[in-house]
Amino acid sequence: MSGARSLALGAAVLAALAAGPALAHSELDQRILDLREQGRIDPDQALAQLLALQPRMDDAPPLTRTERLVQIGLAQRLMRQNDAALATAEQIIAYGQSLHDDVVIAHGMRVKAIAVGARGDAKAAHQLALDAEKLAYTTNDKALQAQAATTAGEISARQGNFLTALDHLQAAVRLARQAGEDPVLLVNALLQLTYLHVQTSERDKAFGSLDELEKETARLRSTALSIEAKFMEYEVANRFGQPKRALQALLDNLDLERKLGARRLLVSTQVNLSNLYLKSHDYASAAHHASEALRQAVANKSPLGESKARMNLGHAYLGLGRVAEGKKYYETGMAWLDKNDLKPHLQEALMEYGQALEAAGDMAGPVQAYHRERALSDEMSEAQRRKSMLELQQKYETEKKQRQIELLSRENQVKGAEIDNRRLQQRVWWLLAAAFALASMVVGLLYRKVRHANARLEVKNMELKAQSTLDPLTALYNRRHFQDFMRTMNLADRQSGQHGDDIVGALFLLDVDHFKHINDTYGHAAGDVVLKMIAENLRVALRETDMIVRWGGEEFLAFLPAIPRHGIDEIARRILVGISSQTIRYQEHDISVNVSVGFAPYPLVPADAPLPWERAVNLVDMALYLAKAHGRNRAYGVRGFNKFQHTSMEAIEQDLERAWRDGFVDLSVVLGDAPQPQPPSEHGNVRALKPAAKAAP
Repeated sequence: MSGARSLALGAAVLAALAAGPALAHSELDQRILDLREQGRIDPDQALAQLLALQPRMDDAPPLTRTERLVQIGLAQRLMRQNDAALATAEQIIAYGQSLHDDVVIAHGMRVKAIAVGARGDAKAAHQLALDAEKLAYTTNDKALQAQAATTAGEISARQGNFLTALDHLQAAVRLARQAGEDPVLLVNALLQLTYLHVQTSERDKAFGSLDELEKETARLRSTALSIEAKFMEYEVANRFGQPKRALQALLDNLDLERKLGARRLLVSTQVNLSNLYLKSHDYASAAHHASEALRQAVANKSPLGESKARMNLGHAYLGLGRVAEGKKYYETGMAWLDKNDLKPHLQEALMEYGQALEAAGDMAGPVQAYHRERALSDEMSEAQRRKSMLELQQKYETEKKQRQIELLSRENQVKGAEIDNRRLQQRVWWLLAAAFALASMVVGLLYRKVRHANARLEVKNMELKAQSTLDPLTALYNRRHFQDFMRTMNLADRQSGQHGDDIVGALFLLDVDHFKHINDTYGHAAGDVVLKMIAENLRVALRETDMIVRWGGEEFLAFLPAIPRHGIDEIARRILVGISSQTIRYQEHDISVNVSVGFAPYPLVPADAPLPWERAVNLVDMALYLAKAHGRNRAYGVRGFNKFQHTSMEAIEQDLERAWRDGFVDLSVVLGDAPQPQPPSEHGNVRALKPAAKAAP
């Protein structure tokens, strides 16, 4: 499960921020630096010993006191004591303000940015990190500047601002080299930079910065830093298709952590090992390491680690044929994610759960998991849509108020000019007339400027709206745009139809077969190439008037507003053949890609009332799953309904295949890889599915 990255790499990346002010290296300073290194491995013990140093702080220099507080705040963050970390950051800032010392204040702002980000306020954390960096650049402290730039880069990357993050982290590496006094600064910056290259799928740059990172950690001979470098080596190798190197990096870390007794890190390493073995279908080894991770997580009171270990153990048991036991462990792990509102992790877990159940031969379970994932995805999409609209509205209102203030200010200036002119009226009447004319010109110019400003704002708003409707990878419409479009459609008009019953709309939903295997084998960059290829093939196969949508992940949706009813199956065949006939050349590998498709005419009218578009998409979704369950590289289509008075839409949605068997639903199948049939069929490689009492379609 790729979601386990937050256990291992997340801790390593956060620990990479654990640097403070440059110290004079007294005995007390050295003790704090030793605890800084210990905090990377065992933050709870380091935190206890840092707090125990309080009696020695009364006579300590300001930078020594600041370094101790910085390490306390970062250890609290690693222990997920976010409120305590925020209070410590405020204490550092107040201490710096009492000294009028910008260096101390900047350190406090940096810790505050990390703590605020951990509490979920990404926007405020980003602004705090930028403010800390800006303040650091007003000082002559190169080490502080490197630390602040590293923090700003890490938080920018977390928000998805990768270009900004790259600027910050390249500056951090450069400043760390210039500072020289603390070599850990360079290691911290390289850790962040390497992971940024992983996030942006820049293979050569990731391996290049990893090489430099490994050289630096070898030179420092620090076990804690070596463990973090090994975690990063695992992440890079795993992302870019080197599973053997990734496995060896984790096994090396396992030995180091056992020697050090690093219980917290053992959990994440065992979880990641079970991930690798799950990918290679070595379920026995995966179960062993997941069991060890679960034992360590329970002992260390790590609920997130326990959740991920339970899901991995459940996945392994499903692979070993212990289905009931595997489902129990998987469901327990997902319940914790749901309880703690970790929706992105839960969505990913549901997708992998469905795939694991399908591989184990449980055909009912994947349908339930699939619908849960879809409901969660819709919920997240709607929440993101509301958030984006609120942000745009707030931005518009702010700009509108600013324009009003500027206009009032200018109007007041004009009024002042008019008053002065009236005072001069008694002395020179013609100057008054000239002043009025001048005032009129000023008002006219101001009015024109306001109109131009409004026009420019409208253009910008239109540009933002266009950007918000497109998927950045494929340049197709995104899910939000399709949802907005369908809400504005008049379904009653569509039902009555201006073209008669022979012309209908159609919905197609397709999913890339074995896409996770492509990512795991060739890397996520290869997966991106596959998605772009499919987008281009859909543009070729469909018309300009058809709406093509990146539905999410490896799924695409197409809405065709008007086509002949008898031509829907042919469109499905064209999509299947167009994609399966392509071979992608990627890094000396030939990658063949197939898709599975669900489709239906639109609107679907089971009785006298058409289905809402959401329920129509849901039925197409279920048809897509049938295509997956019955061999992939094929399309299943919902043609219509029979004997609807003896069933209900809810019953059909609960189990589409059963509804077909019972004769309530007409289905057709289009095969993507079989030879073309001979006449009398006129729709290509298409079969109408006729229900049978016990036969599978």
